[in-house]
Amino acid sequence: MNHRILPSVAALLLLPLAELYAAAPSTPNIILVMPDDVGYGDYACLGNPIMQTPSVDAFAKQSLLFTQFHVSPTCAPTRAALMSGRHEFKNGVTHTILERERMALKSFTLPQMLKAAGYTSGIFGKWHLGDEDAYRPESRGFDEVYIHGGGGIGQTFPGSCGDAPGNTNINPALWHNGKWEKTTGYCTDLFFTQALRWMDQQREAGRPFFAYIPLNAAHGPHVVPEEYYQHYVGKPGVSEETAKFFGMIENIDTNFGVLLEKLDEWKIADNTLVIYLATDNGGTAGRSIFNAGMKGGKGTVYQGGTRAPCFVRWPAGSVPAGAECAALTAHIDLFPTLAQIAGVTLSPEVQQQVEGRSMLPLMKDPKADWADRTLVHHVGRWAHGRAAESKFSNSAIQNSRFTLVNNKELYDLQSDPGETTNVIADHPEAVAELRAAYDQWWQDVQPLLVNEDVVAPKMNPLKELYWELFGGGPDEAMRRRMDPTLTAAGGNNGARDRAANRRARQAAREDAANE
Repeated sequence: MNHRILPSVAALLLLPLAELYAAAPSTPNIILVMPDDVGYGDYACLGNPIMQTPSVDAFAKQSLLFTQFHVSPTCAPTRAALMSGRHEFKNGVTHTILERERMALKSFTLPQMLKAAGYTSGIFGKWHLGDEDAYRPESRGFDEVYIHGGGGIGQTFPGSCGDAPGNTNINPALWHNGKWEKTTGYCTDLFFTQALRWMDQQREAGRPFFAYIPLNAAHGPHVVPEEYYQHYVGKPGVSEETAKFFGMIENIDTNFGVLLEKLDEWKIADNTLVIYLATDNGGTAGRSIFNAGMKGGKGTVYQGGTRAPCFVRWPAGSVPAGAECAALTAHIDLFPTLAQIAGVTLSPEVQQQVEGRSMLPLMKDPKADWADRTLVHHVGRWAHGRAAESKFSNSAIQNSRFTLVNNKELYDLQSDPGETTNVIADHPEAVAELRAAYDQWWQDVQPLLVNEDVVAPKMNPLKELYWELFGGGPDEAMRRRMDPTLTAAGGNNGARDRAANRRARQAAREDAANE
């Protein structure tokens, strides 16, 4: 498909339709930060009684908070929706592994769109939309790429979904602009440091930039330096594993604070649009402490599985500080929002792809008119060849008042936001309306499920490139697993590394079984 961007200025309409135009001088820089597996209730400013998140708390006072913003129930689906402005299934993404995490090559991406307005784009963290060459971020519009592979650092699933062999959060190998690099440091620190270095280069060159910082933290394995989690150990109800999870969030908060300080130091904070999308799916390890009164978490289609805090700060854009907006919004809305802010008019082909709405009117006035809508949530993750019979399995369709879950539970979100009472017998008209909308949606996605019959390559391509550069291979990896005196990374007496790898493998198994 030939995706084109049409210039929005009438005088430019005489130019060839495929020609792109430069951004206006007032075009803001754009930064999107998104942690992984953090719940709505994992921030102090949103009610958590234990967490320490001073940077996000301060940012909340400077920002507009979208309180009814929704993402997908798991990792890769949310990323596909963000990058395309449409539901993940329409990008072929119905899982987080097994080639079904690959974003369809026909999907026109957010950085490709922003390039039309003169932006340069960088990604720092977790891509999770395909490890094969054509699917990597450098092939999907990003100019700077600094990521890990697969869905998690250390993830070892077969086929095209996986990370560098033996990888861990501390001193990870990272994929940087087409090659592997071994690093020294903690993963979140590394991602933010590289992002800041790159942003500073773009600032000095006078180029508007889009910095996408989708972190792997606080996704398991929960490996983090002790200074970030020891003070949580022993708090009421906090296990050591939960303490590490909280420590990973606190480390994110610290790095986010450094980023905000740099924007002030560089004197670009006023015209930099900063979006802090506080999670990519529902809560995980922190839910037992505080889940913001919601039901469910990651891997479910209840509100606790899809509702995410979205903070937006843009002083030059007249976004009100310390305000809230309760309009029903979602990840699919960020693509058209940024297109409008950047001054890009989408071609008819891209308009057909994008099903989200621009949130810019709400950013100007949180109480602006916003027509009701339906959002579909579906976990996917069905067994191979079982899509047709999984229509209602782990599914929900909602509007601003009701949510219909698994085609048999109806909750009135206005009177029962915690989804405690099934009122399906009391509202037949609402049920009929939601079912009809869901039937139409399910019919629409069928031709776009392009990854259901994909056969995985015998070996993960990023692993192969790692072994080409640093040596080793599957035979060597097997030998080391059989020899307890050797580590997966190539040293002796590697009990700590082996333990970290065991934790990574366990997290990967849990990810496959439970997301």
